Amino acid sequence: MTTAAVGCAVLAAGASRRLGLPKQLLTVAGVPLVRSAAECGVHSAAARTAVIVGASASRVRRAVGALAVEIVENRAWAEGLSTSIRSAVAWAERRGLQGLLIALCDQPYLTSNHLNALLAAHAKDAGLACSVYAGTRGVPALFPSSYFARLRELSGDRGASALLQRAPHVSEIDWQAGALDVDTQTDVERLR
Repeated sequence: MTTAAVGCAVLAAGASRRLGLPKQLLTVAGVPLVRSAAECGVHSAAARTAVIVGASASRVRRAVGALAVEIVENRAWAEGLSTSIRSAVAWAERRGLQGLLIALCDQPYLTSNHLNALLAAHAKDAGLACSVYAGTRGVPALFPSSYFARLRELSGDRGASALLQRAPHVSEIDWQAGALDVDTQTDVERLR
């Protein structure tokens, strides 16, 4: 089953400054994090999947390999996370998508089943759907096209969490495994 109007964008353009090396390329069970996240998108019910690249773009492309994804270059990646979200929105608009499922490459416990739960929640009312972990709304999150303009207005190194927190109606999907993301060497050690 494919959700025809929704695309999945895996954000993988950052420089991983806090970690000091490209977290996109860290391996878990021999698979780079970015490839694992991209595989989740490809194996989900999303109509298509893109990987947003920036820092270490050529190495990230190689890690993704021949997966059926579109590579979207974010040339402004150094300005922060918001530029990757804006690149994802531009991709979704070019493809005529009615929804954008935003995922990160640094959540090692991501599964296509979790992405499908978000897609199913969105399909019920065509609304916003997000993950909930550590007591807060977060990504992966699915934004209907009515949010695209607001996503384009994001700036700096901030994601869409403020939009998620303020949204009046959101389908929340519990995902406690999302609380672990890889930002520091301590996170890497906890993961291993």
